Amino acid sequence: MTTNAHASGRRAVKAVIPAAGMATRFLPATKAVPKELLPVVDRPVLQYIVEEAAAAGITDVLLVTGRGKTSMVDHFDRRPDVEARLEEKGDTKRLAEVRRTSELADIYTVRQGEALGLGHAVGTAASHVGDNAFAVLLGDEFVELDKPLLPAMLDLQARTGGIVLALGEVKPEETSRYGIASVNPSAEGDDIVEVTGLVEKPDPEEAPSNLAVLGRYILPASIFEAIENTKPGSGGEIQLTDAMAQLLADGVPVHAVVYRGHRYDTGMPLGYLQTVVMLAAKRDDLGEEFRSWLAEFVAGGAKG
Repeated sequence: MTTNAHASGRRAVKAVIPAAGMATRFLPATKAVPKELLPVVDRPVLQYIVEEAAAAGITDVLLVTGRGKTSMVDHFDRRPDVEARLEEKGDTKRLAEVRRTSELADIYTVRQGEALGLGHAVGTAASHVGDNAFAVLLGDEFVELDKPLLPAMLDLQARTGGIVLALGEVKPEETSRYGIASVNPSAEGDDIVEVTGLVEKPDPEEAPSNLAVLGRYILPASIFEAIENTKPGSGGEIQLTDAMAQLLADGVPVHAVVYRGHRYDTGMPLGYLQTVVMLAAKRDDLGEEFRSWLAEFVAGGAKG
């Protein structure tokens, strides 16, 4: 079983971002504001993810949305009134930033009527994606732009076809929080492995490795038929892992890039706060002053 991308060496140019979840861990903040638009300093989480895709040459982004999520699309639309005000004030820096959001990629949307799992969310993209390989980027994590992950994944998938995953090393005691891959070395190069199996959230003593599946996937169009044939699994939801395991069993090659850079995970309140602090500390415009204040705050017993 091969994909068009496998046969022609065509590199995927479309991405799907599942973003229909309710984000109950962040309530009440996410009652009216999508989690994907929570700010990390002065940009929402979703913009970092779209920027990551755009930097890898992806020009077409499909947001899988749900009720109350239309503001995500608005963020990437033009705002002539805001632009005119900034132009009047001579604030060219912010004007460029505001305009850039609408120039990153072509943004499309599809509604996921019910939150029936990640596999189901990806399945809603079938008519938009068509017959070519495509990327899936989960909406609550991103990587450093100067240490990109997607280009290597896209290039690998264009060479090998099939599925390409991103893996990251986790502490052995953390395997029960992730999908864990069993792997073999690959002839494709350093930090590229062949995936022979996937286990969802195994106990440490049963985990085949300490390589966890991260929130980046390059998938062939054949995943859509596999999703249709996938019965509800963990949590009564249609799991993408189950659909990928079905393709693996059918002989579809599965490779992975082992990522060594830093991954910002905003899916939980603690990880979100850590991301805000780390990126604020790195900023040229406020990092030095923020780091100084943070050191004093921590030294004072974090009492304010």
